[in-house]
Amino acid sequence: MKLRCAVIEDFQSAATTVADWSPVTADVDVVTFTGHLGSVDEVADALAEFDIVVTLRERVPFPAEAFARLPRLRLLIASGMRNSVIDFAAAERHGVTVCGTASSSTPPVELTWALLLGLARSIVPEANGLRGNGPWQSTLGADLHGRTLGLLGLGKIGGRVAEVGRAFGMEVVAWSQNLTEERTREVGTALAGSKEELLESADFVSVHLALSDRTRGLIGAAELARMRPTAYLVNTSRAAIVDQHALLAALHAGTIAGAGIDVFDVEPLPPGHPMRTAPRLLATPHLGYVSRANYATYYGQAVENIRAFLDGEPVRRIG
Repeated sequence: MKLRCAVIEDFQSAATTVADWSPVTADVDVVTFTGHLGSVDEVADALAEFDIVVTLRERVPFPAEAFARLPRLRLLIASGMRNSVIDFAAAERHGVTVCGTASSSTPPVELTWALLLGLARSIVPEANGLRGNGPWQSTLGADLHGRTLGLLGLGKIGGRVAEVGRAFGMEVVAWSQNLTEERTREVGTALAGSKEELLESADFVSVHLALSDRTRGLIGAAELARMRPTAYLVNTSRAAIVDQHALLAALHAGTIAGAGIDVFDVEPLPPGHPMRTAPRLLATPHLGYVSRANYATYYGQAVENIRAFLDGEPVRRIG
């Protein structure tokens, strides 16, 4: 009898089109879910009859209770090789193998610049004005050349964002708690003396830090108050790094020029959420990793993981 595989959070119905599933279809029936499973009850109800689950990033938590309520589950595959919402100890107790996939840093770099440029040149309001027969030009664009780009985090993604900033002729400074001058020299940036110094000096601030106890709430009301009123904030990293209530207050008060946000405390954002209508905000629905090439990697390697599991030799195990 065939095993059953659920592919969840497949909002674009892309999972079975960007990858070849034929290596496993003789042994596995694949079912895709295009909606969001927002609670353990929904996860348990929807996935109770599945042996394999392929989940996307960290949108659907798998705590101990979920594993206890999914007795048939034997293989959980998550995109990426890190996942903070899976209880790996519980998975092991319940005999569930957890595997990951590769994930490219290119899409979030590109989206960071899409947001930053969209903010700087008021692309959305100007495009909407043109389409709606509104005024012909209504804003003055913010220049990039000669301005300062401040990066919170200078890892793989932050380093590539810095390279693009330099190509635009920007002065690039970076800060994180463990950042060294050696690393900043590698990518041609300056090391800010402190987080506060970076926030006070930058015309554009972009967040590229991993979420941890040290970075949670790193940017709150006090930090936003240090930014220039003409400065912009971009966050394509993790929502909890920037205090959402403080950001909303700053946007409504106009104490910063604007923000480009791709990550939120609650995802998907519920209807009527204040982040949907905040002024001075260019917001996207967590598109940082959403590209055709990245999805081809996610689901192509998910197929490989399933085949290896069926053959008794799991690969890319995480946890």
